[in-house]
Amino acid sequence: MANIDLDKMLEKVKSSQWLLADIDWDAPGAEMISDEQRPKLTRFMSDLVWIEHVGARGFAAMAKNAPDDTLRQLYTYFHAEEQRHANAELALMRRWGMLEEGDIPVPNNSIRLSIEWLDRYADDLPYHVLGSVIPALEVALDGALCKFLLDEVSDPVCHDVFARINDDESRHLGVGFTVMEMQGHDKTLLDLVEMITPAVDLRVVLGLVVYWPLLNKMRDNVVAMGLPEEKLFGAMKKFEKIGGRTAAGRRNPFFRVISAHMKTVMDRDQLFYHVPVDLMVRLTDRIPRRLLPAVPSWVKELTAEPYA
Repeated sequence: MANIDLDKMLEKVKSSQWLLADIDWDAPGAEMISDEQRPKLTRFMSDLVWIEHVGARGFAAMAKNAPDDTLRQLYTYFHAEEQRHANAELALMRRWGMLEEGDIPVPNNSIRLSIEWLDRYADDLPYHVLGSVIPALEVALDGALCKFLLDEVSDPVCHDVFARINDDESRHLGVGFTVMEMQGHDKTLLDLVEMITPAVDLRVVLGLVVYWPLLNKMRDNVVAMGLPEEKLFGAMKKFEKIGGRTAAGRRNPFFRVISAHMKTVMDRDQLFYHVPVDLMVRLTDRIPRRLLPAVPSWVKELTAEPYA
């Protein structure tokens, strides 16, 4: 993946927009979802919908803090695209009989806490942090979850939807890796220390408390669906390979930290990490829903209606 011209990418993004109305939701193929697939696929799709919406909130924060107007516009489009992905996945769930008219899936507790944290703190997070975390999550989504779904589901409408989603994600990744390299370009040791210092913040620590259990839970959920663990490793290798392809990319301290962390998440033999984080997952799952904060208003933008 070569370094990209951000102005040309912006024009490409503008010309590549699509609508839910562009898809024939009544086309044959919904019957290809078997009764055996349905329960696990419902949970998988529910999580996928919310992960897309979490990504949308992250891009909204990056648009607010972007260092120039071109990136600001790109992140604004990416925010809308992630919302559209979530809405298209909702429409697939409705097509497959997993949702009633007007319903949206309930997020699991880990995702719900992540949404709350993002809503409170994302706009004030250091741009460098989100600029490195989001490409890692996009690689996992594009390189593992979505491709796995297409291997498991034969419905041609699903393949049409995810062809569009994957095209969008490839542009998100192109921008994401370019920005990571920009952040490491010509940096002195002092510059790198100044990059890291704002991340030593209570808000970031609180983010880790909800982020780590979320990753472990999602990892185990997709493995339970049947995704081979080597495919997860492959997706994370892609992040390391592309993000570290240049000296500037490797110089980005957040790239190094996130690469090391993602390897640890994927390797269940790293007990020093997984034992306490699995405990956090169990404790999070036991929080009664009545004690969770109300969902923020932007969550209500989820809809499976074709005009979205």
